[in-house]
Formats: sequence, C-alpha cells, structure tokens
Amino acid sequence: FVYQQIASNKRRSVALIFGFVLLVVLVGVVVGVLVGGGPTASIVAFVIAAVMAVTSYWKSDAIALSVSRAVPADPATYQRLHNLVEGLCIAGGLPKPRVYIINDPAPNAFATGRNPQHAAIAVTTGLLEKLNRVELEGVVAHELSHIRNYDILVSTIAVTLVGSIALMTDVAIRLMWWNGGRTSRDGDRNNGSNPLAIIGFVLLILAPIIAKAMQAAVSRQRETLADVSACQMTRYPPGLIGALEKLKSDTTTTHSASMATAHMWIEQPLSGVRDNGKLSFFHRMFDTHPPLDERIALLKEL
Repeated sequence: FVYQQIASNKRRSVALIFGFVLLVVLVGVVVGVLVGGGPTASIVAFVIAAVMAVTSYWKSDAIALSVSRAVPADPATYQRLHNLVEGLCIAGGLPKPRVYIINDPAPNAFATGRNPQHAAIAVTTGLLEKLNRVELEGVVAHELSHIRNYDILVSTIAVTLVGSIALMTDVAIRLMWWNGGRTSRDGDRNNGSNPLAIIGFVLLILAPIIAKAMQAAVSRQRETLADVSACQMTRYPPGLIGALEKLKSDTTTTHSASMATAHMWIEQPLSGVRDNGKLSFFHRMFDTHPPLDERIALLKEL
C-alpha cells in the first residue's frame, strides 16, 4: 500500500506540473494575440520568468530561512534534535542537512534546499517543547522525505510557473491599456467587437487564480507523499500520527510563516485553513496542505 500511495502521488504531481506548463503556453499565445506583438511579447515574458526562476532556484534556501528568521541550531544546546536528524539520515541514506531553529511558540517545521546536498531543515521551539521523541522523529522524517523526494524542486517549479503566468498577464493587460485595447499593430480591431479577444481577456484575468489553485494542488500531493515516506523511513506510523494530532489540537499561530513559505511547512500556518463557513470550499482550493484529519486517517491505514 505504501508504494502504491507513493507512485499515485508522483503521477498526480507530474500531471499537475504538465497542466501548469500547458497553461503557461496558452497564456503566452493569448498574450501575443491580444497585444498584437505576435510571439515577441511571449518570448520577452518567458525570458524574464526564466531569469527569475534561476535566481529563486539557487537562492531558495537562503531566502526561506531568512524570511522565517531561522538561526543555526547549536549542536550542544539541541543535541537531541541533531541526533535524531543524523540517525534518520543514516537510515534514509541521505547526507545530513543543515539544522536550524526558529523562535516561535507554534509547533511547525519545514525543509528547504535545491537538492539533498544543499538542504536544510528548520523547526520551531514550540515543536521541540510540545512533541515527545517519537513524535519529533516523525516530523523530522517528514521533512527529510521532502528533501529525498526533491519536493523543494517541484515547489520551486510550481512557484516559478505561477510567477510566469502572473508576469505575462500583467504585461498583457498593461500593454492593452496603453494601446487603447487594440489587438493588432495597425489598431483596426477592438476588444469589444472581437469575441475571441474577449475570451482571451477573461483568460488573462482567471489564469493567475487557476495557477494558484494548481500550485496548492501540487503542494497537497507532496505533503501526502512526504507523510507516507516518513512512515516508511521510521517504520513507526504512530509517531507521525501523534505529532499531527498535536498539531491539529494546537491553535497557536505560526508568526514566522508568510504567503511565500506557506507551502513548505508541515502544517499550513496561515489563517483560514480551518474555515468551515459558506466559502470553505473556495478557500480549500487554495490550501497548500490536505486537512489534518485526512492525513491522520490515511496514516492509520498503513
């Protein structure tokens, strides 16, 4: 069952990334048509997005740690944490990542880095205080699974594609505004009288929303995969189950989190995740994590 779940989540993630790429291409074509610049406008947007992607890829770990106010975990002060990380790395055949501490009362943790050789994990002081050894081991194994599964690379790709779509739609709408709403260089057609242009304009408005929902879906699949992989690494599902149950019951807000890093934490740290109101379905479309109840139920079946 474990291997089936891992294979299923990998297939879904690949399908979502493929859909992402198709959406980027579609938006690029629409941009070229609407602004009357042909492929030139799309190429310029792609080049700018590519530069942003390369920069974010090489600096993703430093940015995430800095934004979260993480500091290196002193080996003497946090010996238990370092021992856990070392033991699990030996069991999982991974190089030991850099270990960081975040002074935050909310129990949470995340992993970052472009590959297992350049990785780091960060845990909050609240996590160390509220979890026992086997629960902490489950959380650390979850974060190491993100590193082993190259989830940070997938997340970076998703974030980059969202940025590309947002960039292209912004450029297109600005150029259309400056060009008086024309869709050709000679200005003989207006968006208001061209049904295809209207459809394209609607797509430009909806594309960033669709992209954010797809990004959240990618992140949700990777979280489920990391849960299953963590239990495979520790061979003791009750440890991670106990940790997730404590995270569920805890209501402390993770102040070190932001919109940019929300998808990286083991539990979604932003407000609204537990919304059960009339718009709960709409809010869940943009949740970066599956509900904790679903994650716990899945692990209990292992």
